[in-house]
Amino acid sequence: MAFQRKKAAAIGVKAPFPGFVEPALATSIEKVPSGDRWIHEIKFDGYRVQLHIHNDAIKVLTRRGNDWTRRFSKIAADAYLINAGSAIIDGEVVVPAADGTTDFSVLQNELRGKSNRIVMIAFDLLYLNGQDLRKLPLIQRKVHPGKTDREDSHPVQRKYRGRRQRDVRARLQGRP
Repeated sequence: MAFQRKKAAAIGVKAPFPGFVEPALATSIEKVPSGDRWIHEIKFDGYRVQLHIHNDAIKVLTRRGNDWTRRFSKIAADAYLINAGSAIIDGEVVVPAADGTTDFSVLQNELRGKSNRIVMIAFDLLYLNGQDLRKLPLIQRKVHPGKTDREDSHPVQRKYRGRRQRDVRARLQGRP
């Protein structure tokens, strides 16, 4: 009998692309929670965004749903390297310093010119290749070793497709 490849288990609920997802925002509290049920994350000093990949189109949306794809054109260009047919990735656009810290004023200054230093730090994968992941526990969305296309990887990790730079520019201008 010939070897048959097993189909990867679905990691979410099959669903159409949901579009903009209202983000969960941080709440100020007096005491840091403790225990195994809590995940503590670093607060970055940048712009909260959602990266939408859908039908070979890329959009970068603010936390209020405004389309800032042109303003964050480097993030959109980098997104063409993500090996996913469709995805919604929640994250923060920042300019990291050499020591790993971020500064909002540095980001604002970088956006005034042609910056190649801005990056998006992804911290949640909400949707991937036809699967809505929002009902999964956050920790599973962060570390699930699911398949993104044909390669084994962390689902938020970037995978290079080998697209040429001119292909990326053409797509950002709306040409196939």
